[in-house]
Amino acid sequence: MGNRIISKTSNKSASERPVSRIVVRRAAGNPSRGWLILAGQAIPVALGRSGILANKREGDGGTPRGAFHPLRLWWRADRAPRPRTLLPIRRIGPFDAWCEDPASRHYNQPVRRGPGQDGDRLKRDDHLYDFIIEIDHNAAPRSAGRGSAVFLHLARDNFGPTAGCVAMTRPAMLRLLARIGSKTKIVIG
Repeated sequence: MGNRIISKTSNKSASERPVSRIVVRRAAGNPSRGWLILAGQAIPVALGRSGILANKREGDGGTPRGAFHPLRLWWRADRAPRPRTLLPIRRIGPFDAWCEDPASRHYNQPVRRGPGQDGDRLKRDDHLYDFIIEIDHNAAPRSAGRGSAVFLHLARDNFGPTAGCVAMTRPAMLRLLARIGSKTKIVIG
């Protein structure tokens, strides 16, 4: 028998493998609107009210410039079936929140909050957080005041500005979820 060459390429088609990189750019003429480029396709997105900022600070309304990676998907199981994704996934419960207090040791981390306690609630009445892609902005190490709760999530109906996140339509989010993995680089700017 002759030498056999065993291919190490995946049997998955290109549309089933995670993309290595997505890019988010500002749209011309409106700093709070932009484009997410996924596998050559431009998807309209809403950005922070202050546009893309290189020096992100807590409460400035800016979407941070930089290169990030997705950490996990937070998902409202009571509103949508589990989406197809290669990301780790966690259901959003009634006490899930995000700490936005720079003085807290839990700053820019998920926390559990009871009724009346502070924190950005992940279980909202509107649909903005039905799907949340948590990214590693200001994660390791965390720096107080450098911005918290920067996510990719669903957009308002009018594509109004976010507080600093990147927001898109539900169909665009589902396409994105099917194509990204933990090693996908998210380049904003």
